[in-house]
Amino acid sequence: MSRIDYFRDPNAPAANSVVPSVTAVVRNRQGRLLLIHKTDNNLWALPGGGHDAGESIAQTVVREVEEETGISVAVEDIVGLYTDPQHVMAYDDGEVRQQFSICFRARPIGGALRTSSESKEVRWVPPTDLEALEIHPSMRLRIAHGLDTARTSPYIG
Repeated sequence: MSRIDYFRDPNAPAANSVVPSVTAVVRNRQGRLLLIHKTDNNLWALPGGGHDAGESIAQTVVREVEEETGISVAVEDIVGLYTDPQHVMAYDDGEVRQQFSICFRARPIGGALRTSSESKEVRWVPPTDLEALEIHPSMRLRIAHGLDTARTSPYIG
């Protein structure tokens, strides 16, 4: 299913759903960041996805990262909560979802890089290479917060 992201766009359609979701800032020992090239919007992003009934939010992080990248992770802490009502995602089935994402830091504990139906490419990216990639502004914000080791509390916004 394809989607269009609207970010602070006065012409954006009105949201008709909110789905709790997660993203994960995962860095390897070399300090590279785990990113996926998404199939639904053709942008680079942190791995993540929707929270399912019957699982804890930490289980959602572990499941989504492994599903999209092949990497097993252990959740470490919260980067922030991203709920900007001016960021909506319009899907081709008529759903227009308001952003509601909790971003976590996690560390890799196993697995090997692989793609999925949601990721056409998966890479460990040096932070110095991030500017060259097409990344949505709201995702750049999460990445910046996740890479900022001086932050002492989660972002709430």
